[in-house]
Amino acid sequence: MTRAARLIPLLLIMKVASAAPPYWTLVWSDEFDGPALTAPDSAKWVFDHGAGGWGNQELETYTIGRENSYLDGTGSLVIVARADAQGQFTSARLKTQSKFAVKYGRIEARIKLPAGQGIWPAFWMMGVDADSAGWPQCGEIDIMENIGREPSMVHASVHGPGYSGAGGLTRSYALPGARRFADDYHVFATEWSENRMQFFVDGHLYHTVEPATLPKGAAWVFQHQFFVLLNVAVGGSWPGNPDATTALPQEMRVDYVRVYQHRLRMQMK
Repeated sequence: MTRAARLIPLLLIMKVASAAPPYWTLVWSDEFDGPALTAPDSAKWVFDHGAGGWGNQELETYTIGRENSYLDGTGSLVIVARADAQGQFTSARLKTQSKFAVKYGRIEARIKLPAGQGIWPAFWMMGVDADSAGWPQCGEIDIMENIGREPSMVHASVHGPGYSGAGGLTRSYALPGARRFADDYHVFATEWSENRMQFFVDGHLYHTVEPATLPKGAAWVFQHQFFVLLNVAVGGSWPGNPDATTALPQEMRVDYVRVYQHRLRMQMK
């Protein structure tokens, strides 16, 4: 047997082993496997609804109806941003608040993004004390944000007191070859521990945040439980508003959301 032939089985074994790291245990997921045109699982998700800009001068009204969010019947959640005949925008924002929260772990989703000027999809997390402590004291973890005028780029950020909004700790990742995130599914993830957050696209680490990277004197507010959010905003202070180039409706398709915790940490509880 040649050396190359001997290497092939070894490479296959390594690939299988790396697909499911032994130190992560799945603790929560939604695979979105329900019937077509039905609502996402109400045991796992609730909706934000209404307008008012959502703190970012956004234009959309979030709804709870199937015109803006539904299961496609083939294993994906679809969130749809639309414009009506009067030019009013609607979309959906789902969250696990009051249903599920986690403190530390690997949080990931496989998503195909929308595109277009003024379209703003996100996969993110907020502290469970958001209603009582307020933002940014509760903490915010943006695992993936994209603004539609940058179809090949996504951003990961953390926000807290003294480093929020435009001052958040942000880094960007661009697909090689100017490929677009709207053309295929990609896996967006954070690995979050007591004093570190790392952010990945398709397994590529591109952003690390630790207490030492915060502004001097700022508090690290990421040592409590957070809940998960998925949404597609329209317009706002960061992406700008839709224009004549923006094609609507636009869809964000979510194949799954999965939350893992470190096996050793679980054993120590």
